[in-house]
Amino acid sequence: MSKFTRSNKTIIYGLFFLSILFAQPLRQVRPEVVGMSSHRLEKLTHHMETYVLNNQLSGGVTLVLRHGKISYFDAFGYRDTESKDKMEKDDIFRIASQTKSIISLGIMILQERGQLLISDPVGKYIPKYNSTTVAVKTEDGYKVVPANRQITIRDLLTHTAGVGWGFGPGGDQWKKADIIGWYFAHRKTSIQSTVNQISSLPMDAQPGERFVYGLSTDILGALIEVVSGQPLDKFLQKEIFNPLEMTDTHFYLPVNKHHRLSTVYSSTENGIALSPNPGKRIGAGMIGQGHYINGPRKSFSGGAGLLSTAEDYATFLQMMLNGGTFNKQRILSRKSVELMTVDHLGSIEFPWTNGVGFGLGFSIVKNLGKRGTLGSEGEFGWGGAYHSTYWVDPKEDLVVVYFTQLIPANNIDDQQKLRSLIYQAIID
Repeated sequence: MSKFTRSNKTIIYGLFFLSILFAQPLRQVRPEVVGMSSHRLEKLTHHMETYVLNNQLSGGVTLVLRHGKISYFDAFGYRDTESKDKMEKDDIFRIASQTKSIISLGIMILQERGQLLISDPVGKYIPKYNSTTVAVKTEDGYKVVPANRQITIRDLLTHTAGVGWGFGPGGDQWKKADIIGWYFAHRKTSIQSTVNQISSLPMDAQPGERFVYGLSTDILGALIEVVSGQPLDKFLQKEIFNPLEMTDTHFYLPVNKHHRLSTVYSSTENGIALSPNPGKRIGAGMIGQGHYINGPRKSFSGGAGLLSTAEDYATFLQMMLNGGTFNKQRILSRKSVELMTVDHLGSIEFPWTNGVGFGLGFSIVKNLGKRGTLGSEGEFGWGGAYHSTYWVDPKEDLVVVYFTQLIPANNIDDQQKLRSLIYQAIID
């Protein structure tokens, strides 16, 4: 009798197939090869083009991976509507908060090398964080009290450190320090300087008390610089971008790529309008083109600073879905990926969506029914201020990246339709 049963052979062939799959760069196949319908995906193309025709979007790029292969990859509309410059698949986008998951990966790389523990207090590496304060509302304003405990790296990864964007009870002090919102590309000082300033400002909540979305990941970026001994851009290039061949992901664009940067638009009552150049802060956001081409190039914002392409970002996500490997490169261990992609909030409420928690750099779907939209429990993802989004669905072996440049994005349901139209195309 053969040494291998049919069952054993199936397992071996399956493992062989997976090893080949994970060793290859992204390549496109007919959707039917990976259990999706070409005919049904045409609905997605039609709907995206409709948003352009209705003057709700300038254009964008959508990329869908299933079983590690590109099943859908489309550029629609225009990179720039005034010049009728058509959008291309390799165009470059400001990804804002989609930077956060990459920085979180950087922290986990350092933990795997024994250079830190995510349970460590931040003050162990940036001493100014050994003692922080919190602004507490009172009847006539606010009072500043000492933090109950030190902020940990894990607090920053899960946005439970209490660090906001400068709009909390002590916002007047943040305003005086000129640290408001997520945009740093205009700054002529290093991220280290800014993060040291943040340490002296009153936080919005006690460490571990609640989910506060703000500048936590910018602090993590500064932490990477301290622990690694490298500037943040150099560390990311060496440890993540080069091994994954993410050749179009940068904090600031090289001269030879300026023409590929998509133009930013804003929603108005009469459709979209060109955002100003370089732009201005409105609320927490930067409304405009930003300083990604002509600017100081001094501040590397770990919270919202990167530019990328759909294919680069999809490669990063596929590596995460693969358990830390891609194209014969091991970036992170499978166990670290597992830790990053489970809920860490526990009893702390995620403030925006029912049925959702937060891991180490990603939102996590805990209860599909409570969330009420198509997907799977265990799905992880996030988005960016310029109306980009992404998610990874391990149960369906699916990666979705959607890039566009619209801020603010009002009265538009493209992201919701995107999700619906992708899942309706699954036919296996």
